[in-house]
Amino acid sequence: EGIEEQQEELAEEIRRLMFVFEDLINVDDRGIMAILKEVSTDDLKLALRTASDELKEKIFKNMSSRAVEMLKEDMEIMGPVRVKDVENAQQAIIKIAKRLEQEGKIQLMGAGGEDEFV
Repeated sequence: EGIEEQQEELAEEIRRLMFVFEDLINVDDRGIMAILKEVSTDDLKLALRTASDELKEKIFKNMSSRAVEMLKEDMEIMGPVRVKDVENAQQAIIKIAKRLEQEGKIQLMGAGGEDEFV
């Protein structure tokens, strides 16, 4: 709060940079589809390992039923994975999402990102 009172622009930049994997839940369906086009299946199945059911459903509804079926199958037979591998996969997806936002192709609304649309 102290930063916000003193330097509003810095506070806004910090909020924007605090975007985490679970914040993808706030991306619209078109944005999710754009991200999925660039994400490897390996990264996706690892990243979803610790994702909330709500985020998984959001991602699954933007994939073909066949792709969802195959991904779920892969996730079931994957076995234990290192937390570091999951975090790296999530970071790879966040990196793609941030690049797409910079290119103006998607809108990210992370922690505190309250862009209003009319």
